[in-house]
Amino acid sequence: MFVYIFRKILNTLPTLLGVALIIFVLFNMVGGDPTYQMLGKHATAQQVAEIRHEYGFDQPLPMQFVKYLKQIVTFDYGRSYATHQSIKDMILSGMGPSLTLTLPAFFITTIVAVLLGLLVAYFRGKWIDKLAVILCVFGMSVPMLAYILFGQYFLAYQLGWFPISGFETDWAERFQYVALPILLFFLVSLGYDVRFYRTAVLEETGQDYVRTARAKGLSEPVIFLKHVLKNSMVPILTNIVIEIPFLILGAFLLESFFGIPGLGGITINAVNNSDFPVLKAMATLTTFLFILGNLLTDILYTLVDPRVSFK
Repeated sequence: MFVYIFRKILNTLPTLLGVALIIFVLFNMVGGDPTYQMLGKHATAQQVAEIRHEYGFDQPLPMQFVKYLKQIVTFDYGRSYATHQSIKDMILSGMGPSLTLTLPAFFITTIVAVLLGLLVAYFRGKWIDKLAVILCVFGMSVPMLAYILFGQYFLAYQLGWFPISGFETDWAERFQYVALPILLFFLVSLGYDVRFYRTAVLEETGQDYVRTARAKGLSEPVIFLKHVLKNSMVPILTNIVIEIPFLILGAFLLESFFGIPGLGGITINAVNNSDFPVLKAMATLTTFLFILGNLLTDILYTLVDPRVSFK
C-alpha cells in the first residue's frame, strides 16, 4: 500500500506542475498588468514603477513563476490588493464558516441519498421508483438561486422559522444561522445524488453474482445490502470524493446570500474587486483539492474493491 501511494503521488507531480503553470499564465500574462487595477488609469509612471517593484512584477516571468511555486509550497500567497490582508489568514479564517455549512450538509445528503438510491433501485419499475425519478429530475431542474429565494422569503421571512441572513462566531448561536443554508444545500444536491446512486446500484443488479445469490435463496434485502451495495462502492466513492473540494470552498451562492463569511464569500468579493492574488490562491487551492481528491479516490478503490490491483 505504501509503495502504491508513493507511486500515485509521484504520478500527480507532473499534473500539479502543469496546473500551476496554466494558472500562472492565466493570471500573470493573459490577465494583463494588475498594476493599473490597483492604481487606476490615472496613476503616474513613478507610482506604477513602485508598485511593480514592490510586488515583483518587474522581474522576469521565470522568476515570477518560481516565486509562485514557492508560494504554493509555503502556503503564503502574499496580501490582498483590495484589503491588504494576508491571503493565508483570509483563507484560514474562512475555512471555519465554510465547513460549518458544508460538513453537516455533505454527510446528511450523502447518507440520505445512498439510502434512497438503494430504496428506489430495490423498487425498480414500481410507482415508488417512478415518483422518485420524477422528483429527482424536478429537483435537479430548479436552480439554486430559486431555492435560496424561496427559503429566504417563505421559510425565513414569512414563517420566521430561520434568520434571513447572518452569522455568529459563537458555536452555540451559529447553528440557527446555518440551518436554512444546510437545508437548501441538501435539497439542491439530493436529486442528482439519488439518481446517480440509483444508476450505480441498478448496474450491479444485472450481474451474474446477483442471479447466483437469488438462486441460492438469499432475500432481496440481504442481496442489496450485503452484495450490491458493496460492489457499487466504486462509483459511489467517486461521486463522494469529487464533492470533497466543495467542503473546503463552501457553497458560493449560499454563503453570499446568507452573509456567511466563508471562502465562497471571499472568492466572490475578490471577483468583484478584481483581486488577482486572492483569485489565484483560490484557483490554486481548488485545483489542488481536486487532484488530491482523485488521488484519494484511487487509494479508496483498492480498499473497497479487491479487483483493483495495487500495480
